[in-house]
Amino acid sequence: MLAGSAYAATPADLAPIQSGLDYHSFANIEQFRVTRLELDLRVDSDARVLRGVVGLLVKRLDPGATQLILDTRELTVTEVTEKAQGVLGATSKTETTWVGRPFHFERKDPILGQALVIELPPSNKPTEFIRIDYETSPTAPGLQWVAAKETAGRRQPFLFTQSEPIGTRSWIPLQDTPQVRVTYTAMIHTSSDVLAVMSAKNDLHGLGPPAKRNGEYAFVMPDAVPPYLIALAVGDLAFKATGPRSGVYADKSVIKAAAAEFADAEPMLEAAEKAFGPYRWDRFDILVMPPSFPARGMENPRLSFVTPTVIAGDKSLVSVIAHEIGASWSGNLVTNATWRDLWLNEGFSDYLESRIMNIVYGEGREMMERVLGLKALREDLATRSPKDQWLAIDLRDRDPEEAFSSVPHEKGRLFLTYLDVKFGRERFDAFLRGYFDHFSAKSVSSEQFVNYLQENLLDRFPGIVARDQVMAWVFGPGIPPDAVLPAWNAFTAVDEARAAWAGGKIAAKKLDSRAWVAQQWVYFLDDMPALLTTAQVAELDQTFGFARSANAEVVQRWLLLAIRHQYQPGFARLEEYLRTIGRSTLIAPLYREMMKTPAGATQARRVYALARPRYHPSAAAAIDAIVNPPSDSSESPDE
Repeated sequence: MLAGSAYAATPADLAPIQSGLDYHSFANIEQFRVTRLELDLRVDSDARVLRGVVGLLVKRLDPGATQLILDTRELTVTEVTEKAQGVLGATSKTETTWVGRPFHFERKDPILGQALVIELPPSNKPTEFIRIDYETSPTAPGLQWVAAKETAGRRQPFLFTQSEPIGTRSWIPLQDTPQVRVTYTAMIHTSSDVLAVMSAKNDLHGLGPPAKRNGEYAFVMPDAVPPYLIALAVGDLAFKATGPRSGVYADKSVIKAAAAEFADAEPMLEAAEKAFGPYRWDRFDILVMPPSFPARGMENPRLSFVTPTVIAGDKSLVSVIAHEIGASWSGNLVTNATWRDLWLNEGFSDYLESRIMNIVYGEGREMMERVLGLKALREDLATRSPKDQWLAIDLRDRDPEEAFSSVPHEKGRLFLTYLDVKFGRERFDAFLRGYFDHFSAKSVSSEQFVNYLQENLLDRFPGIVARDQVMAWVFGPGIPPDAVLPAWNAFTAVDEARAAWAGGKIAAKKLDSRAWVAQQWVYFLDDMPALLTTAQVAELDQTFGFARSANAEVVQRWLLLAIRHQYQPGFARLEEYLRTIGRSTLIAPLYREMMKTPAGATQARRVYALARPRYHPSAAAAIDAIVNPPSDSSESPDE
């Protein structure tokens, strides 16, 4: 076991978990703390690697410490040097005295990668400046290299990072834990026919997009962020403003549609500020990703990455934008201390998303999405062991990707809604604003949150919610019996229509569905009877043409129905969907459903063999577990 490392701790079933200890990082952050990065990287799309150097400004906390331990995965390090003066400066070696430092890698861990150990002499200097020359691997899990033919415009290849939860270590050697916050600068070198963007200011002087493509792009992030929020993308990108501090980057072929879809970003920002205080990141820009992007969205500060599957043409899926805006407070500003505490990011962001959607689109839209979220949560809970139903999930000896499910999202949203209703909106909003101010630019554990809640809400307004009730939410399974559950009568008409049609009382074309919105169609398809005839499925297909919908969520529900009922006319669309979309929560349920029958399993494996090279490594790992499950373990969540 490495000195100062959380790795190789006592197995989870033999010792109590230590709150605030990051079991997914090798870094000895109690002895050294990285506070700033200077990146200088060249993008090699042909070799599918990044090459260059990172400079680390390291605060020395222990004068006697002799090893700086960093997180890496699949990196080749060629040289480690220390700037003799020990102060921040350019990574260039010209006119600077550098001293070589011995280094070595510890053994590989299949989840965590390798610890990079750098030998340093004891010192009373307050800081060290370390330069690391390195190269990434073509299979780095934090990077995806998309071929030109698989982008929307089919003109240029595309590179993007997906660093959450522990992917940053595969493209930057650093302390890859959310307990560390760093500022950074970056110089990215590319070919002159693509544009590089990062989760930072676009140059050293301004906030707007780069004026022209020249292959040399400078960035600065002046606000300290956890490493998983460092993000890079390179591609054939155009920019279109949607407001005074918001805009969209996308492939030139989709920029117009994307800007129209996300035109409400500015009103959403204003709604969030009205409720929760000033937006603190200057700009909120959106980058529309290639279809292989594995998540719905990623809240990188100043530049949220968003899947193209939310471009439906009618703003029916823009809750993802509200979610990423909410994450500007819960996640980017106040961050989970470890991935066990993910609900402090995602549950809060889901709650803030609901509030924003209510203000911008009305209560009906908010409630429908909450009902669908509750339905997904109940289905998820039914597949999980009791301890995996906790908000503060124990992830020791497990891939932190396993934390990403509807539990931190939807159960977290339910918990905060419960507090909102119990204490009243005015009191709860004041609490939230105080929470964001108090923990601004800090990392918070579940236990810290409970203690802060006790002191600033439960004790201030006694007799409303007891600590035991809070503990049941955070450290208990399922949905507590006193939860405040969403209900919305817009779905009553859908239930009645579905039952009447399935029971043969009315033809599909006679259903009064003209005013239904996308959420109602998703609900309509979600709860279809288990037994439908081929004729009934064909009737739905011919009447509504779900396979041709522009809404990826509606199409996915229709394809699930086609698989369950072996509706052969839907299989061509199914294969196309699986080969062109990489978003885990959309494709994983389709593969699961296919694997339930021998014929479906054969089809799943055939399609997956064709589609897998296009999937992001995290999505591929999730589908691997479904299509070729290990015999001694159960399948893990996909997002």
